[in-house]
Amino acid sequence: MINFHQKTLKDYLDQLAARESVPGGGSAAALTASLGAGLVSMVTQYSIGRKNNTKVIEARLSKILRSSEEMRKRLLELTSLDSVAYLKVAEARKSNVVAQKKAAREAAAVGREICKLCYKTLELTPYLVEKGNPYLVSDIEVAIELLLAGFNASMVMVRVNQLVHTF
Repeated sequence: MINFHQKTLKDYLDQLAARESVPGGGSAAALTASLGAGLVSMVTQYSIGRKNNTKVIEARLSKILRSSEEMRKRLLELTSLDSVAYLKVAEARKSNVVAQKKAAREAAAVGREICKLCYKTLELTPYLVEKGNPYLVSDIEVAIELLLAGFNASMVMVRVNQLVHTF
């Protein structure tokens, strides 16, 4: 069972840099997006409990934190699931066209989920810019860049895999 989310960052990066089929670009896209979601959570944590926050602001920040943490954890899981999906694609190359198409569809679904989670996490950021800790706006900007990178990288993987696996 592939379980990259249990590895140290060093171990993951060493394996990413190795001449091994996994992890690859899709897994790296998920990790990048997970880092962005982590920054959204961090900024939210620092924004909760500020003295000028109203109850409405506090409630919204708590909701943002729950959402960003949910997405961060799922994106981290997808670092492994992308690799599992890719190994199924590689194995299916030895099989019939039906098996190849099924594996390609499953792999594309992982990439699309990464994109969806990036988008949903990006939707949380405007409120943090407006009502969050003003000293952490640069962290939100970095989060946005990481989420966009994760989204765009995942779209590349989906597009290329669809081209390669179109029979």
